[in-house]
Amino acid sequence: MKIETTCLDPVLIRRVLVTKLRHHGDVLLCTPVFASLKRQLPGVEVDVLILDETRDMLADNPHIDQVYTIKKTRALGGGIAKLGYELRQLRELRRRRYDLLLHLTETSRGAALARLIKPRWSVGMDGPWSRHFKQSFSHLYFPLWGNRRHIVEQNLDALRVIGLYPEACDKQLVLLPGADARARVAGELAAAGMGGTPYLLLHPGSRWAYKTWPAERVAALARRLLTDGHRIVLTGAPDPAERQMADAILAALPAGHGVLDLVGKLSLRELAAAIDGARLMLGVDSVPMHMAAALQTPVVALFGPSNVHEWGPWRVAHRLVAADLPCRPCGLKGCANSGYSECLAQLPESTVLAAVAALLQETGAP
Repeated sequence: MKIETTCLDPVLIRRVLVTKLRHHGDVLLCTPVFASLKRQLPGVEVDVLILDETRDMLADNPHIDQVYTIKKTRALGGGIAKLGYELRQLRELRRRRYDLLLHLTETSRGAALARLIKPRWSVGMDGPWSRHFKQSFSHLYFPLWGNRRHIVEQNLDALRVIGLYPEACDKQLVLLPGADARARVAGELAAAGMGGTPYLLLHPGSRWAYKTWPAERVAALARRLLTDGHRIVLTGAPDPAERQMADAILAALPAGHGVLDLVGKLSLRELAAAIDGARLMLGVDSVPMHMAAALQTPVVALFGPSNVHEWGPWRVAHRLVAADLPCRPCGLKGCANSGYSECLAQLPESTVLAAVAALLQETGAP
């Protein structure tokens, strides 16, 4: 039998560095890589290098030994301070003497890192990159862009290409809110008279406007849900645009609506705790949807230009709501990159309401 990949000797892999230099959801979606490494290589140490603002996605993850972060220049106090920080970090990474580097993005930093820390083996992403980038790695894996393959599986391809084959038990996302976050959310719910009350979590915003559903449609849906007797917790990022959207939604609801407004008031781990306590999470294609999947909270997700086969809710009970249009998924930032997505704007609230009802019935959520 011919084996196409170049298998590594697992006995020689004692320490691994995994880099994922992308946004919060991207980092969460690579947590199965850590779990698979720990299962297949007993005793291995797994370190990660990520952007500093995403570190809460990996807090208390049992499959990670050390977390290193790349910090912004302003956060460090200027360019000179940043240079000193990164040189110190590089010396620390070299001292760790990694046997394997997995670079799960196409950024040039990974190629430079592979050359500077000199692991025994290194894996990078194949594609239309420079020769210098490709030659920086001992192995390359090719992601199937625009394919029907989820990003979780594409991340795991970095293991498959070196002969480490994940099993189903490795593939669950891992996210731990923590006791402090749970206590804070419990306090907010109790203060609002919702302690012990089942609720739906509504997170309508996204850092990308072209992924959002119009505020007036969200408000119409919320009115229907309230009429049906549901309690709602409204969440969102501490961003002016999301605050403005939340205000528009709340202003369109009847007086004394009882929606608990936590927009901009929760840390990332507190948001995870709020999602974990919900009967169901309702939102768009953004990181809270992936957090719900990690926490096994049923999720109704509205999709516009994005490919649901790559970015949909992973291994969780869910309903996807998307327009049946021949142009989607286009992968653009709205129609013609305009920032406005007709495929989302045209979704009727009745369709979303039906998806919520069907999922609640399917999961038997109390």
